[in-house]
Amino acid sequence: MKIFSTWVSVLVLVWPALGYAQCQLLPDTQLRAVFGGEARQIAARFRNAGSESVSAEMRLRLYQTSSATVALVTENAWKRIELLSGQTVLETALVNFPAVRAETAFLIQWVADSNHILGSTRVLVYPTNLLGEMKPLLKDGDLGMLDPDGAFKPVLTQNGVAFLDLGGKALEEFSGKLAIIGPFQSRSQMHDGLAQAVRKMAQRGVAVVWIQPPPEPTDPMVPSFYVVPGGKASVVVVKSDLVIDFSKTPKSQLNLVYFCRLALNPAPLSLPYLGLQP
Repeated sequence: MKIFSTWVSVLVLVWPALGYAQCQLLPDTQLRAVFGGEARQIAARFRNAGSESVSAEMRLRLYQTSSATVALVTENAWKRIELLSGQTVLETALVNFPAVRAETAFLIQWVADSNHILGSTRVLVYPTNLLGEMKPLLKDGDLGMLDPDGAFKPVLTQNGVAFLDLGGKALEEFSGKLAIIGPFQSRSQMHDGLAQAVRKMAQRGVAVVWIQPPPEPTDPMVPSFYVVPGGKASVVVVKSDLVIDFSKTPKSQLNLVYFCRLALNPAPLSLPYLGLQP
């Protein structure tokens, strides 16, 4: 009887570990990026590769990382997950990240029950004032905006970037330094003669960032963005997916700042990695 009790105790201790060994966090296809602040959504995919169901209370550990240090920021209970044999589930956690002043690396550990680490997720956290980088490029009245759905204007206002709303105005009459045209949901939002108006703006010395509507199946293949010389200034033509979900996506805001710089100061493209050669 004593021997039987001992084996039962061993199985109770070992069985969860065997289950966790078959449960894993699937790797990310790309590095996550969010703004600092509360309740940022972080998605994770869990897979149970075993032949038995797995159920566990999950905890999240948030670490701030650098090239030399790893520091625990918070550890919190999350939720119970249950996985059938062979099942893969997509879960979303709301994570509170601290405010940061520059790009900062964090690591989320997904922990089952007491201390069984199923995997980790790397996250880059950004300050909420990324568009403030546009201020040195411009002065009051130098930026014109034709933003039919208001995708950019609220975020620019929050970042203290002044602009002139070009909605309902003749684009050819704008005399500022830079104009952002778009984004557009479809071609039907672009009035007749918009391309000609953009060309005239560049000829008069106004740099333009023109965000295109999503492509149609019959459209020819073009680069994700490219520079078109326009006389006294240049037009940067940009695919809409490079600035998608603009208010919540740091990469989209960084992209817009880059395109504005490029329109104001065009530079020829070069082969990659040349600077890394000995």
